[in-house]
Amino acid sequence: MSLSYRQPGVVLTDRRFTVPLDHADPAGETIELYAREVVASDKADQDLPWLLYLQGGPGFGAQRFVGRPAWLGRALEEFRVLLLDQRGTGHSTPANRQTLPLRGGPAEQADYLAHFRADAIVRDCELIRGQVTAGAPWTVLGQSFGGFCTVAYLSTAPEGLTAALITGGLPSLDAHADDVYRAAYPRMERKAAAHYARYPQDVERVRRIADHLLQHEVTLPGGYRLTVEAFQTLGILLGSGEGSHRLHFLLEDAFVPTPQGPALSDAFQEEIQSVLSYAGHPLYALVHEAIYGQDARPTGWAAERVRAEFPQFDAAKTLAGDGPVLLTGETVHPWMFDCDPALRPLRETADLLAARTDWTPLYDPARLAANEVPVAAAVYHDDLYVDTAHSLATARAVRGLRTWVTDEFEHDGVRAGGPRVLDRLLALTRDEV
Repeated sequence: MSLSYRQPGVVLTDRRFTVPLDHADPAGETIELYAREVVASDKADQDLPWLLYLQGGPGFGAQRFVGRPAWLGRALEEFRVLLLDQRGTGHSTPANRQTLPLRGGPAEQADYLAHFRADAIVRDCELIRGQVTAGAPWTVLGQSFGGFCTVAYLSTAPEGLTAALITGGLPSLDAHADDVYRAAYPRMERKAAAHYARYPQDVERVRRIADHLLQHEVTLPGGYRLTVEAFQTLGILLGSGEGSHRLHFLLEDAFVPTPQGPALSDAFQEEIQSVLSYAGHPLYALVHEAIYGQDARPTGWAAERVRAEFPQFDAAKTLAGDGPVLLTGETVHPWMFDCDPALRPLRETADLLAARTDWTPLYDPARLAANEVPVAAAVYHDDLYVDTAHSLATARAVRGLRTWVTDEFEHDGVRAGGPRVLDRLLALTRDEV
């Protein structure tokens, strides 16, 4: 039974759906999906078109809004919005260290998680669309990984779409995970250099913390083992609009004096743990490289292997000189499953996923080349998380896709830019720009 309630300016309704775990076996095991319907209070009784929002990730539930901020306010001017917790996230059937043992051992867990990619998410959307819209097509807004899902939607079921809006989420149609990370590490280096140019005092601060971690074993309050490589992954903050400033404030009071000498402060440890822990989104670590698997080649811990091609990221070697320690982000490594208590029980499961060779294609280039759905994509110049060159190549491969390439925002532009970003994309799909 659906439950409706109110927040300022909106009416919310909890929606739950049952879908097959494996859409190739519709009579088999099922899982539950949760979605939150949102409509403007003054339009609650109107027959409005639907907009489906697909969150970035993988592994994150849909953003929890209060009222109608950011892009949501603009969407509610003309749409009824469905905020979907993609399978395994949010209030949908969970997949984490606590629940996955119900599947059996690591092999069974890996087989289960192989059903948590964009192709399955699109089939979920199509199944619930029949229940939500009575079969009418809807507009989809895909942020980041949600954009990957949207391109898969255009490849698989374009008849379900009135229009497709993509923000920071045009994937390469054919790049292997190795190609993705060979493009990523130079971007990480540029983002770190830009941060140090903005906050030159952070060069010495990061060097001091890295040196401390090489000489001391540090375990954060929640049990996370803070190695220097784990510390470097704070670079993930540099992909968001305010991330560089947030990183700077985090670093400025890292140490406190103690009877045993300088130590990382409790406040620093608490904040860094909130950034590094995967407790709230373990699927990100488990299936992150699997979202690039499309053939018989294993992803094989691509980010870790490719990192060896970029020795400038080796903190110990950097500290032997006087240069800045580089930061990383948007990569998942096998050692994370040793550092993070939320991931430790899942290390063997992650290894099996990394070794998997039966991935199937997620995108259909021929169908995309013949696309008839209006599509618009915001592409952020030098996006940390999604390679701009890969995105523009895909934009050229999708018939009729219109891009808005901008350096005004970082990867979280749909959140930071709010109504303006959504306005621009809607205008592009309607030939108003």
